[in-house]
Amino acid sequence: MYKKSGSMKKTLSLIAALFLLSGCAETFALLGPITTIGAGAGSGKAVQSAVSSAMSYGVKKQTGKSPSEHALIYMKKNNPENKKEKCIGLNSTNSKACAIANKKVALVTAKVKETVAIKKINFKKQFAKARKAGENSFIFNNKIYNTTFKESNDSP
Repeated sequence: MYKKSGSMKKTLSLIAALFLLSGCAETFALLGPITTIGAGAGSGKAVQSAVSSAMSYGVKKQTGKSPSEHALIYMKKNNPENKKEKCIGLNSTNSKACAIANKKVALVTAKVKETVAIKKINFKKQFAKARKAGENSFIFNNKIYNTTFKESNDSP
């Protein structure tokens, strides 16, 4: 026959254990990688998971925020309009993170183009200055450039 009192004891014990161990949730999260040792020991998944958990725990301990909370704050700061855009090179992705990435890529691209344009202008100025002075060469960015043009003997 089925005993009801044993079932009740198990239920109450389980509820008491959950109540008493509820504060161990953060520490218990570090034990998660141990359960994957059998499945992923050969591929290093256990080590990767353990390091990831330890890093997350360290970030939370130092800053009071989890890495995902930091990511959300970063997204709110860099995408206040909550725009969603397609990622560069990924046609199927449409997210807020892509909007931030596209914005950063556009800023870096503009800066690179500006720097290249300035270097081209500086090169042209130095080239013209050296030609005007009658010099055969000049140094730009630690490289020697020739200012004379050789005519080929093959000219018709």
